[in-house]
Amino acid sequence: MFGFIKDKIKKIYNVFTQQVSSIFSRQSLDEQFLHELSVLLISADTGVETTNKIIDRLRVDIKDAKIKTMDEVKIELERLLLVQLSTNATNHAPRVLMMVGVNGSGKTTFCAKYANLLKSDGKKVILVAGDTFRAAATQQLTEWANRIDIPVFLGKENQDPASVIFDACKKFKDENFDHIIIDTAGRLQTKVNLMKELEKIRKIIERQIPGEDISTWLTIDSMLGQNSLRQAEVFEQSVKLNGTVLTKLDGTGKGGIVFAVVQKLQIPILYTTYGEQLQDLKRFDDVEYVKGLLYE
Repeated sequence: MFGFIKDKIKKIYNVFTQQVSSIFSRQSLDEQFLHELSVLLISADTGVETTNKIIDRLRVDIKDAKIKTMDEVKIELERLLLVQLSTNATNHAPRVLMMVGVNGSGKTTFCAKYANLLKSDGKKVILVAGDTFRAAATQQLTEWANRIDIPVFLGKENQDPASVIFDACKKFKDENFDHIIIDTAGRLQTKVNLMKELEKIRKIIERQIPGEDISTWLTIDSMLGQNSLRQAEVFEQSVKLNGTVLTKLDGTGKGGIVFAVVQKLQIPILYTTYGEQLQDLKRFDDVEYVKGLLYE
């Protein structure tokens, strides 16, 4: 993943890492240094709460002479950033996966990329087009499914999504699929109805496939920064989330959003995506991510 990040989001690293190098070239561990570091972290969308925790810890350690050099500060900063990303993430691939997220967050594309990843591991996978009210979503998922040669379950236009999921779960059981990936609607502007719909879908899945390993992952558009985080909080209020996928992590995004996501939602970031290619999907590695941000 380290090479992937360095290649794919080079612009993020170039800007952030160069600024980190500039700040750490200072000679004095004073309040001006801490202020500049604080501004940099916040500008990268790390979040005020997370930034304050880090700066306060550094201030105490500098005052108590626990850290005395810029190199020691950088090592401590790396440790503190990793603490902020610490979760109980698992490498286990759920058999039943419901993907949620607002329209345009890269949800449908991730469904296809993840399905392709599972297929490459020898798994039998079915995709489900659960957004029956947006023809473009169904068409996009169908095109991806054809491209990667994976079956996709489609309902009728404007069909109740819950009924589509009901039938798809039956097919999943009857034909002994290893994994089912359900792409859901993401119309946040009608969030009350959307959340009720997602809750209904979840209950349908639990009734249709009792005792199965069911996970709900949220796609978060890294380009939207804190706005994306606020949207994520809406989903967390109604749907039990097991993990997040950070999408569109390219040169225009602010990579620090990963820290705010983990701290606010208390759920792990599982994957990152970039671009439209199937291979632009990687398991999130917190150690490599932080090192990539801090070191050239």
